[in-house]
Amino acid sequence: MQNIIRVVEPKNMDKMRIDVDELIQLYNEDKVIFVDVRMGFETAVWGMNFGVKIPANELPDNLDKLSKEKLIVVACRKIDRSIMARTYLASVGFECRYLIDGVNGLVDKLKGEKSKEIKL
Repeated sequence: MQNIIRVVEPKNMDKMRIDVDELIQLYNEDKVIFVDVRMGFETAVWGMNFGVKIPANELPDNLDKLSKEKLIVVACRKIDRSIMARTYLASVGFECRYLIDGVNGLVDKLKGEKSKEIKL
């Protein structure tokens, strides 16, 4: 964990976060694994039809569902759990970013005709 906190400087923040447009581009290029870290009761009601669903508190028991060969992008409703999940995954060796717009921003981006922008 000490190494994780040492890189928390303004110059490194872009390596820790990603916006919706870049996520969609990398997802469509098969360069990223999108991980929805919201709780099961949240995704049951309002779930995404792509990516992996692993609640943040269950990440330690589900690392085998992720690949160190791809960038991991974590997202929750906004960003709180995503930041914690990103920090945890980085501490165990994953290249990981959190979605700065959260799932709310992703849904806003993919409304209506724009939903065709992501390849399922």
